Amino acid sequence: MKSPLLSQPGAVPAEGRDEGVAAHYGDLFREQRALADGKGLVDLSHRGVLTVTGDDRLSWLHLLLTQHVSDLPAGRATEALILSANGHIEHALYLVDDGTTVWAHVEPDTQEALIAYLESMKFFYRVEVADRTDDFAVVHLPAGSIATVPDGVVVRETAHGRDLFLPRADLESYAAGHGPLAGILAYEALRIEGHRPRLGFETDHRTIPHELGWIGSAVHLQKGCYRGQETVARVHNLGKPPRRLVFLHLDGSEVHLPVPGTPVKLAADGDEGRQLGFITTSGRHHELGPIALALVKRNVPVDAPLLAGGTAAAQETVVEP
Repeated sequence: MKSPLLSQPGAVPAEGRDEGVAAHYGDLFREQRALADGKGLVDLSHRGVLTVTGDDRLSWLHLLLTQHVSDLPAGRATEALILSANGHIEHALYLVDDGTTVWAHVEPDTQEALIAYLESMKFFYRVEVADRTDDFAVVHLPAGSIATVPDGVVVRETAHGRDLFLPRADLESYAAGHGPLAGILAYEALRIEGHRPRLGFETDHRTIPHELGWIGSAVHLQKGCYRGQETVARVHNLGKPPRRLVFLHLDGSEVHLPVPGTPVKLAADGDEGRQLGFITTSGRHHELGPIALALVKRNVPVDAPLLAGGTAAAQETVVEP
C-alpha cells in the first residue's frame, strides 16, 4: 500500500520489506536527530493492522500468544509472538487493548497469514478478528514528543514512543501539522541502536525467542498453554540457544554497508575464515556511524573482533552466551 506521504518534498521511496513508505526525506541524519530529540513522526502506514473484539478476546489470545495478556489492563502496550510447534518464531504482534478491542500492528504483508491462523483457532470462543489495514495507518511519535493525538485515536505507548492507529484518511492532514517527517531509515537506525529485533530481519525459519533477547519483553516464562511453549521452557531451563544477537560497530572508513546475509567471521581468521554468523540489519547512525545487528554462534567470544564481509566490526553483547 503506497503512502500518500511519498508525495512530500524530498521523499525517497523505501525498498524491500518497507516498500510503500519513505526511506528518507532528503536528510537521514537530520531526521534521526529530530527523532532522538522527541520531534517529528515516522510514517509506518505500510504495516498491517488487525483488531480482535468480543468478550473472550484477552483470554483467547492468552492461549495463543507467548505473552501474558489474560489480565492486560486497558491502555497498557505489550508485544507478543506466535511460535510454530517447534518453538520457531512465526509472527510478532505489537498490541494494546482499549477496553473493548485489542489493536495490533504487524510486519507488512503478514496480516493475512496471521489472521488465517487466528481464524482457525476460534472454536467456540466469543471473538471476532478483522483486518483493518485498509482503514487505519500506523504513525510513530518518538519518546518525548509533545504532539497532540486526535480524540478517539488508539495509542500504543512504550519507552520508545507512541504508535497511533490513525484513520488512514487522516494521515496526510495529521502529518502536515506534526512534522518534521522522518523516514524508515532513521527509525531503523534507532531500532538497531536500541538492540530491538524485528521479524523478517533478525529472524529466519529456525529462530527461537531466546536468540534475540525476546524473553521477557515478548515471552512470559510463567505461562504455558501456547504452541511452542515446550521448546521455550526446555531451552530456558535445560539448554542454551545455538545463536545469539550481537550489536556491531562497523569500520566507518568503508563506503558501503554490509547487507543482510553478509557472512560474519573472526577477524583473526581473515576473509578465508569459517562463517560464524551473518548480518541481519545495518544502518548509519547520526552519532555512532555505521552499525548493525547480527546473529552469531553462541560460542563466539564476546570480546573477539569480527569481520562482516571484509568490514571490521567490534561487537557489543545483546544476548549473553
